[in-house]
Amino acid sequence: MLLPTTKEEVRKPTKTLAGVTPIAVMCAPRPCSHGVCRYCPVFDVPQSYTPASPPVMRAQRHNYDSYGQIESRLKAFEVMHHPTDKIEIIILGGTFLDYPIEYQYEFIKGIYDALNGKKSSSLEKAKKLNEKEKHRCVALCIETRPDFARDEDIKRALDFGCTRMEIGVQILDDEIYKHINRAHTVQDVVDATKNLKDAGFKIGYHIMPGLPKSNPEKDLKLFKRVFDDERFKPDQLKIYPTTVMQNTGLEKDFKAGRFKPYTLEQTQDLLIKMFKVIPEYCRTMRVMRQFAPDHIVAGTTRISLRKDIEEILRDKKIPIKEIRFREIGFAQKFSNKINNKTKLKVLEYAASEGKECFIQAVNKDNVLFGLLRLRIPGKESLETPVIPELKNAALIRELHVYGQSINIGEENKELGQHKGLGKELMKKAEEIIAKESKSNKEIKKIAIISGVGVRDYYRKLGYELDKFYMIKNI
Repeated sequence: MLLPTTKEEVRKPTKTLAGVTPIAVMCAPRPCSHGVCRYCPVFDVPQSYTPASPPVMRAQRHNYDSYGQIESRLKAFEVMHHPTDKIEIIILGGTFLDYPIEYQYEFIKGIYDALNGKKSSSLEKAKKLNEKEKHRCVALCIETRPDFARDEDIKRALDFGCTRMEIGVQILDDEIYKHINRAHTVQDVVDATKNLKDAGFKIGYHIMPGLPKSNPEKDLKLFKRVFDDERFKPDQLKIYPTTVMQNTGLEKDFKAGRFKPYTLEQTQDLLIKMFKVIPEYCRTMRVMRQFAPDHIVAGTTRISLRKDIEEILRDKKIPIKEIRFREIGFAQKFSNKINNKTKLKVLEYAASEGKECFIQAVNKDNVLFGLLRLRIPGKESLETPVIPELKNAALIRELHVYGQSINIGEENKELGQHKGLGKELMKKAEEIIAKESKSNKEIKKIAIISGVGVRDYYRKLGYELDKFYMIKNI
C-alpha cells in the first residue's frame, strides 16, 4: 500500500467521501444451512467469497477474530490519514444471523471492544462505552437472506446495534430461485422488506443480473418491478452481474454448454438502463464483486465497470437520480463550482403498507448534501408492532449528511458535514410527524434507529434511549 507523502494528504479519499469511515469485518467460514446456491463458489473461506478476496485475506491474518480485524483496519485508516471517529461496520461472510447465537454475540462484542480499545464484561457495557469513545460505531450493517429476517432475527440485530440490513434478493422470480437453489421465495423478500422497515432498519438489496433462466430483457423488467411494486422499494442496492466462478454448479453448466454469461457489452448496456430506472431515494452502493481473475471462469471481469458507466452517463448528460451519483462528496470531483445554497425537498411514496417521506437537502442542481428517511407505518404496525417500544411511533430510519468525513466536533471549512444540516432535516421530519399526528391519532411519538455512537447527538435534540431506539413523545 502506498502511504501518504505529506501529513495532510489522504490516501484513497473516496473511501470516506460519503461521510463515514467504512470497516468490513468477516465472520469465520461456515456452510449455509440451506445448501449452496448454484453460482456460489465453495472454498475453505466464508460462503460466496474466494481466497484472494481482500477482506478474506485480512480476516485470515487475524484468524477471523473480529477484534483483530477492526484494530487492524483502524490503524490502516489512520496511517492513510482518514478520520476514524465515525465508523460504519459491515459484517461480511455468509448469513451471519444463521450462525450459532453465542458466536454472533461474541463476534459483535469483539467489534465494540476493538473500537473502544478495551474489553468489556458484556456487550451492553461495550455499547454504552462506545457512545463516547473516539472510534464510535455510527452505523452497523448485517448481510442476511430474506428468510433470516424473522422476528427473533430482528430483535437480535437490534440488540447488536444494527441499523441496516442487506438482503440477498438477486432476482424477483420463484422459478429462478428454485433453479439456483436459493431456498427462499419472492414472498420471503416481501415479508423481510416490510418487517425490517417496520422495525426502522434501512434496507439494501443485492441484485444479480444474468442468472440462469434469465435474459437482459427479463432482468430489466424485474429490476423495474423492484421500484414499481410497493412491496419492495429498497433504500440501497448492490448490483453484482453474474460471473462463472470456480467450484460452482454454474461452472459445470458453463462447461457443459448449458449456461452462457453476458458479454461485457451486454452487461454494460443493461447496467446503463438499470441506472436510468433507480429513483432518487435509492443509493447504489456498489457494482461488481471484487473477485480475483484467477477464480473467474467466464463472464465480466472489469472491476472498474461502475466508473466506466458513470463516465458514459456524465458525458452523455443522461439525468441520473440515484443518490451516490448526486452526493456532494462525489460531485466535487467533477466540478469546482458547486452552489452551497440548499433547500429541503420532500418525496412521499407508499412502500410495504406504510408511507415513506424522503427528505433531502439539495441545491438548485439537485446535488445532494444530506437526507432523512421518515416512515409512517401502517395501522396494524402502529397498533401492534413486533417491537413493543415502537407502538404508536413514527420512524426515522436514517439521517445522513454527505461530504468528506471529518472528526466529531471538528469545524468544516468546506461543503457538507458539520454545517447544521442534520438539525434542519430533523426539524423538518418533526414538523411532518406533528402534522401527520393530527389526522392519525395512532402516532404519539418518534422513534429513531440509531447507531450506538450517535445516541449523544439525538440526546441533544431531546430524545431518550428506550431499549433499542431514541424516543421523543410528540
